[in-house]
Amino acid sequence: MRRSQDTEEFCPFNPLSKTYTPELDPEALSRLDAYAARFRDAFALDRPARWCPVYLRGLITDGERKSIEPLSRRVPLPPELAVKDPEQALQQFVSQSPWDEQAAWKRYRAVMAECFADPAGIFVIDDTTFPKQGKHSVGVQRQHCGALGKKANCQCAVSVHYVSPKGHCPLDLRLYLPESWLGDEARLDRAGVPEPERRMLTKGQIALELLDRVRGEGLPGQLVLADAGYGVSGPSRAGLAERGLHYIVGVTDELVVFTEEPRWIEPTAATGGRPQKRPRLAEGSPRPVSLRELASRTPRRKVTWREGTKGPMSGRFAWLRVWPGHGWATGDCAGEEPLWLLIEEQADGKLKYAFSDLPAGTSRLRAVRLWRSRWPVEQGYQQMKEELGLDHFEGRSWRGFHHHACLVMLAYGFLALEQRRARRGRPRPGKRGGAEVR
Repeated sequence: MRRSQDTEEFCPFNPLSKTYTPELDPEALSRLDAYAARFRDAFALDRPARWCPVYLRGLITDGERKSIEPLSRRVPLPPELAVKDPEQALQQFVSQSPWDEQAAWKRYRAVMAECFADPAGIFVIDDTTFPKQGKHSVGVQRQHCGALGKKANCQCAVSVHYVSPKGHCPLDLRLYLPESWLGDEARLDRAGVPEPERRMLTKGQIALELLDRVRGEGLPGQLVLADAGYGVSGPSRAGLAERGLHYIVGVTDELVVFTEEPRWIEPTAATGGRPQKRPRLAEGSPRPVSLRELASRTPRRKVTWREGTKGPMSGRFAWLRVWPGHGWATGDCAGEEPLWLLIEEQADGKLKYAFSDLPAGTSRLRAVRLWRSRWPVEQGYQQMKEELGLDHFEGRSWRGFHHHACLVMLAYGFLALEQRRARRGRPRPGKRGGAEVR
């Protein structure tokens, strides 16, 4: 599918570094209430809508734990919500009330788009893990746990984020269900997993569904970034291309590529012997090499991609054209279009790799700037966990998990808007007292 933008329209930028936690003075609380009121219709019923600002305030207010019990003790209730047991009321709001988190997320994305949507916007696919004890929390399984850096008992959620010259924010999230869960109907029932979600989906397939949902609402952007967990999947890369999206996605060093265009012999009609069914590599055609081997003989050059608060941010990169070599012995990659390979040499000497289908004229500097624009998502996840309690939810149900995640994103969105408001109030360089200096 033909892309609507070429490489020159993917402009490098320096997005807002991260959100921040404002002092919740009366004016800030008034803005929080007004912000929460924008989601009132998404909650369908009046009472859940009234609990939304209470929960958001609890997430934003300083505190070690953002689980329901300490949160309920931390936040004063308005007179109209006075109850004997605030903890039980909040538990019901998050884990049992039937409000639709998809409706709330859709409204949230519309609110964020008003401030952050930009034609140069980038979609970032990521996932995050939640270490757990026991086997009852929905989706929990012993698997690779990024939060701990090893294999452990955890949940994993796939998410899509937006980074633009105007700011950044998470857009959507869905829990990954391992095969061990999908084969156990009783377990799914106990966790309240809806019937439409009881499907075998890879993390890459979940990411594509999330992208379809957010892009279907009109959010602009033509580039997707993802790490190697998604980039190594040929179907995931093909899915992005089918949607008319360019990508820069991480890959691992055991993948093989051709450094020159391979020559293939197409199957011909059988003239005796076993018929040939697949293309085969022509005699004398170049053979593929692993990315590890290719990197060992490929020089890297220093690239400075932006100015940081502590000085220029730079690294050593190679940027070269390659042809995919997956399944070359059986002709699986015959006819594949060339891709870009980005090799990054990190400060400790370790190498990282990424494939990209950006146009042939894309410069190394532009590619590096785009690839490194993922960093706000890493900071965003750090804040959502450390400050807003994304990983503090103690319930076990599908509904509770996604309700809590949705509300954390709403809280993050408020902080992003507060940061934008604070920055817009600062004098700009070259201006004094609101008048431009000439």
